[in-house]
Amino acid sequence: MSQSTISIDGMAAQSERPRPRVPFGRTGGGRRMVQSVFFSLFRMAAGINGLALLIICSFLLINGLPAINWTFLSEPPYDAMTRGGVLPCIVGTAVLSLGALCVSFPLGVATAIYLNEYARAPRLVRVIRLGINNLAGVPSVVFGLFGLSFFVIYLGMGVSILSGCLTLGFLTLPVIIGTSEEALRSVPQTYREASLGLGATKFQTITRVVLPAALPGMLTGSILGISRAAGETAAIMFTAAVFYTPRTPGSIFDPVMALPYHIYVLATAGTNIDKTRPLQYGTALVLIGLVFSMNIFAIWLRARLQKRR
Repeated sequence: MSQSTISIDGMAAQSERPRPRVPFGRTGGGRRMVQSVFFSLFRMAAGINGLALLIICSFLLINGLPAINWTFLSEPPYDAMTRGGVLPCIVGTAVLSLGALCVSFPLGVATAIYLNEYARAPRLVRVIRLGINNLAGVPSVVFGLFGLSFFVIYLGMGVSILSGCLTLGFLTLPVIIGTSEEALRSVPQTYREASLGLGATKFQTITRVVLPAALPGMLTGSILGISRAAGETAAIMFTAAVFYTPRTPGSIFDPVMALPYHIYVLATAGTNIDKTRPLQYGTALVLIGLVFSMNIFAIWLRARLQKRR
């Protein structure tokens, strides 16, 4: 038998062998199908979230917009809180949110700098991060009870702005730490090496090179922190908020009214709940507008800092 005949027979035998089965999704068509299915699921999830947000905002606008006028925004509540406005609540919510940010932002950034730049013990870092993650999952009412027992009673601060700001500051601390760490990791290592190569100390490198580059990302955490602090009820009902006070606070040791607690009071403990229903929706709409305004300002500041880089 000639060599050509043998080679032809070998090729025929190879062609008759069964080809290995390619799992579904490994081929080009399968990958495109899987990708289109998952993209469709992602679009559906985003559409459901957007639709839910649109329904909630529309519901609040329809029911709360008729209650909003100059009197509602510039006067305190009166006549058993069935009339009047929410000016003390607006001031109290803004003060508590900004105060919480003043507490949590320096502590969170300092903790993130230590974990990302200085800490060299892996076990200690894992323990600290485990504690931060557990702290992020603690319900807000637990923070409120902690603030009541520690700040209000043990330290003798009483129900005051200071107690509320410290409690909300600890509440928002995990968010600030997490976003600050991510912002520090996003700074290229070449920035640090170039600064150290020019003779700068590590502290100078962090304060003059790394922090300015990471600051826009850190402001993302501050946006989330402000949003959470402004909408909390359980954390301030034991530490800072009161049922009614007609005047704005004069010091950090005075109690305040707050928009989320005011909504809770109108909806559950008012003397005439049905009569205050428009005020409830109006207060909720003002709260959303206040949080939105704070977020817009923080986003504008972050964009301005990014342009300077």
